[in-house]
Amino acid sequence: MALYHGPRCRQCRREGTKLMLKGERCKTENCALERRPFPPGARQTKRRRQATEYNLQLREKQKIRRIYGVLEKQFSRYFDKASKAPEVTGDKLLQLLEMRFDNIVYRLGLAPSRSSARQLVLHNHFRVNGKKVNIPSYQMKAGDTIAVREKSKNLEAIHTALKTMKDTPEWLSIDKVKLEGSVISIPERSAIPIDAQEQLVVELYSR
Repeated sequence: MALYHGPRCRQCRREGTKLMLKGERCKTENCALERRPFPPGARQTKRRRQATEYNLQLREKQKIRRIYGVLEKQFSRYFDKASKAPEVTGDKLLQLLEMRFDNIVYRLGLAPSRSSARQLVLHNHFRVNGKKVNIPSYQMKAGDTIAVREKSKNLEAIHTALKTMKDTPEWLSIDKVKLEGSVISIPERSAIPIDAQEQLVVELYSR
């Protein structure tokens, strides 16, 4: 399975916004975007390009793709599935991405970032409805439950993440004592806390 192994802060600088790829670090002064609020590369030799319609659409697609940590082909498959659904394509696209197993683990506060959640999922630290699931892209459904595996309940990474977690989305619930969470419902667009213009992505794929 292909993964991005490059510097994550470079992605935030390229998109010009905080993608929260390093969890709480992104909220501190150590954030690379705070120290170097400009795109990566040699600024002296590169002229700033004019923001064309295509460029705006592309950057929005790249931003959403990087927020959720999916690669190009995988993102295209999500879009194809969303375009065939009866719902609004942009809203459905974000719903599919939000309902990924690794994203749910992150939203529940059981991991400090999506990349950390992916690693914990791959290492079999969670159970879904009592069964072992170690596929980060596994699509969760309303009513599904997530529980930390008994042997993993002392993991420092999970407890540290829970301590720094602030608010749980209204469509999720978490029991910090039992280390269990559940999906109450599929989120509406208004309940998905990312700053994105998904309609630009729809326009990009409709070209």
